[in-house]
Amino acid sequence: MTTPDALDLRGEVCPYTFLKATLSLEALAPGARLRVLVDNETAAMDVPRSLAGAGHRVHAVESVGPGTWVIEVEKAGQPSATSTSSPSSRTG
Repeated sequence: MTTPDALDLRGEVCPYTFLKATLSLEALAPGARLRVLVDNETAAMDVPRSLAGAGHRVHAVESVGPGTWVIEVEKAGQPSATSTSSPSSRTG
C-alpha cells in the first residue's frame, strides 16, 4: 500500500495554503492522494471547500492535535479543459 504524498503548510495562511496545495496536486497523477497539514482554522475549512470546488475529491479533514488539521485529498481523475488557456489559443 502506498502512502499519500504530504505537504506541511503549518505557519501558512490563506490564500497561500490553497495555492500551494493546488500546485502540489498539479504535480501528481490523476487519482493520487495528498495529505495537507495546516495549523490555521480558516485554512482547515476553506482549503477543502476550494479543492472540492476545483474538482478534486476531499476524503477527510481531521483534527490531529490542538490547532492542527490534516486534509486528505485525491487529485481529480481527468484534467479540466478550462483549467488553463494560453494567449496563443485565443482567436480573433
